[in-house]
Amino acid sequence: MTVETTPILLDIRQDVALLTAALMDINSVSGNEAALADAVESALQTIPGLQLVRDGDAIIARTELGRPERVILAGHLDTVPLPTVEGSLGTVPATWESGVPGTGNLYGRGATDMKGGVAVQLALAATMFDGGAEPGKDVTFVFYDHEEVEAVKSGLGRLVRNHGHLLEGDFAILLEPTDGTVEGGCNGTSRFEATTTGEAAHSARAWMGSNAIHAAAPILSRLAAYEPRTVNVDGLDYRESLNAVKINGGTAGNVIPDRCVVEINYRFAPDKTPDQAEAHVRELLEGFDVVRTDAAAGARPGLNHPAAASFVAAVGAEPKPKYGWTDVARFSELGVPAVNFGPGDPLLAHKDNEHVDADAIRECLRALRSWLAD
Repeated sequence: MTVETTPILLDIRQDVALLTAALMDINSVSGNEAALADAVESALQTIPGLQLVRDGDAIIARTELGRPERVILAGHLDTVPLPTVEGSLGTVPATWESGVPGTGNLYGRGATDMKGGVAVQLALAATMFDGGAEPGKDVTFVFYDHEEVEAVKSGLGRLVRNHGHLLEGDFAILLEPTDGTVEGGCNGTSRFEATTTGEAAHSARAWMGSNAIHAAAPILSRLAAYEPRTVNVDGLDYRESLNAVKINGGTAGNVIPDRCVVEINYRFAPDKTPDQAEAHVRELLEGFDVVRTDAAAGARPGLNHPAAASFVAAVGAEPKPKYGWTDVARFSELGVPAVNFGPGDPLLAHKDNEHVDADAIRECLRALRSWLAD
């Protein structure tokens, strides 16, 4: 027996900070995005001039005005799990530090990552045709699921596979938190396992074996001595990092270990492909058994593209590089230059005190609305 639930009604014309709180009040931890996706779809269906496509818990909404330029505004609906620490402020529902809705800091899961950005998308969609006005550019709004989990589940990846032609455009903006500053492109990321082997023996007769954990010491020494590079790509300086992030070896307290695995994460500048990044790691760890277990290409900032340049000028702040990996890389693979731009401090994402200032959300909306009108 199917149990029907009443869709949650979203007022996407209310103040964008209050809309953010309303979105945060809908629990959408990865895998649980359906209720929020339903609410977003229902709200978008009330806007004449938008063509909608729903795929699972992801939604594409497009204008078809025949403009010479199309921009994409994208954001994910899911959040990381709720905190388990007693007294945490990163919870659902949201809370206002001031006690006055719409004033000051808004606390709760998704405040920065990234329901403030999603609220800006919805507010733009709700008002772009007000008073007979029309945006100066065609716009594609993308709302998707499963960003905070493994890439194979990505809702944006699914949209690329199933509806790639609907994601074509001249320029894309991912509304991830950037403190209201344009962050161009992103670093790539790759993971490796470096394995050493030995011979098991009783630890009382250690000379009868060969210690695989001890054999991993040169790997750690090379990584500790490694000096990460800063690479200028299209005018932005991307800082790289190469680190051991996990080590596993040994079977018991009285057994000489015969195998040890060091897991390594390389964050590389977008001037490299994943294969070039792998070659760099293999060169550093020459002589060891190294296997690449995961990789995602970065994205060049593309700030020389006219649409990107005009957007940077509209925002006014000096653009910065994005050190972490974001879905701008997926748009880059489609040939669409993309940047990150959204309200909130990215350093607060996923934290137990995650919060965003109401005025930061309003300023982000103002900047995008002004730019889209040109």
